Amino acid sequence: MQSRHPVTDLSLVLASASPARLATLRQAGVEPVVLVSSVDEEAVVARYGVTDAHDVALVLARAKAEDVAATDDLPDGCVVLGCDSVLDLDGEVHGKPADAAEATARWQRMRGRSGVLHTGHWLVDVRDDADGGTGATLGAVASTTVHFADVSDEEIAAYVATGEPLRVAGAFTIDGLGGPFVRGVEGDHHTVVGLSLPLLRELLAEVGVPWHRLWSTPHPSTPQPPS
Repeated sequence: MQSRHPVTDLSLVLASASPARLATLRQAGVEPVVLVSSVDEEAVVARYGVTDAHDVALVLARAKAEDVAATDDLPDGCVVLGCDSVLDLDGEVHGKPADAAEATARWQRMRGRSGVLHTGHWLVDVRDDADGGTGATLGAVASTTVHFADVSDEEIAAYVATGEPLRVAGAFTIDGLGGPFVRGVEGDHHTVVGLSLPLLRELLAEVGVPWHRLWSTPHPSTPQPPS
């Protein structure tokens, strides 16, 4: 038995090519339109002059969201979400490793220790006034402490050889092959995947959009345990 919600007249545009962010939204009942930005990340960080990991994540998320929001390919009645994640380890900012050697060195530093994964979120409301649009552009950062396992050199070499650490901020995942190498997290685990659903819900509320308006239809009801 399925419960149906009215077809939404609101679209969420995800300004990110991240499969993990897309999967997170889909698992939460949201089917976004994916439009990838053309932002030069190094140029953006240099222009804003930011060095703190929290600020880097936020300015990059904003740049990506506003870049996509300015394109002509947007669907009618949408809000645009940009995201970016960076790892803070000993006060240093780490994004995706440049190569296998950097990923290996990163893991040799991280193992047995903890870092803070910051994910910046920026929302741009491009809806028309008649559709309830606010014209708002706003954002925030979700931060989660990640505790890494004390992995061996052999485990690091095997993990880096898969190529996964080269594709993700911080050189690790918790929802992929890197999951066994993370002992735990303090905070919203979605932040580590790349998109905090609770924070996104709060940002949407700021522009008058309740979360359930983004649910796709039909949306299966949650299975109930047998009585």
